[in-house]
Amino acid sequence: MKNILYLFLFISQVFFAQGRFEAGNALYQKGQYKEAVQVYENIVKEDKLHSAELYFNLGNCYYKLNQVAPSIYNYEKALVLKPNDPETLNNLKFAKKLTIDEIKEVPKVGFAKLIQNFTSIFDYNMWAKIAVAIGFVFLLSFIGYYFSKATIAKRIYFVGMFIFLVAFALSISAAVSEKRHFDNDRVAIVFSEMSQVRAKPQKSANGIILLHEGAKVYVLETTAEWKKVELTDGTQGWIESSTIKEVK
Repeated sequence: MKNILYLFLFISQVFFAQGRFEAGNALYQKGQYKEAVQVYENIVKEDKLHSAELYFNLGNCYYKLNQVAPSIYNYEKALVLKPNDPETLNNLKFAKKLTIDEIKEVPKVGFAKLIQNFTSIFDYNMWAKIAVAIGFVFLLSFIGYYFSKATIAKRIYFVGMFIFLVAFALSISAAVSEKRHFDNDRVAIVFSEMSQVRAKPQKSANGIILLHEGAKVYVLETTAEWKKVELTDGTQGWIESSTIKEVK
């Protein structure tokens, strides 16, 4: 009975949040971006519901309000839930044009780049689903091989089993690789108007580079008040925790 009550409350919350989401969309269409932001943010904070569409719309609202950091931050949040979405990537590109810093992005090269390009086609959840589907087809091939009496049919099923086994192993490896990448890839956005990256986690340490609102960094380590970060060009240093906000 208690489980049924929890399920009812969850479904009610989802429908209520969906209604608020539609209300936010209506405000956005009217050009009332501040009001739409308030509605969307309330869905995140109060309803604890998250979706790529919600963060995408939030990013659009903040972009219209010329708020660089929140705009980029929410587009990045949307990409976590819906990787490689072309519309989100396109809007993120426009939002980045509002930033002051011009930090080059050092691309990966070689075999590691090829592997990353392949595994990033889907997120780890999708790769896991693909692995389950391939495993099921492999099982059907095994059953066909076991019960088939014709030699040619047995050969076809055997070859199919081998192909599906290789595909199963590749999909599992891709899922593991993407999960590891997801866990280790700690993206953060600079929210302060200006923030100094320093050589050591001390305010008196030498400055390496001055970052401005909207800059993207990767968090490597965390202390009480500082985070060690890496920029997209490979530069590393320490930045005050209060000046950045992690996407995940």
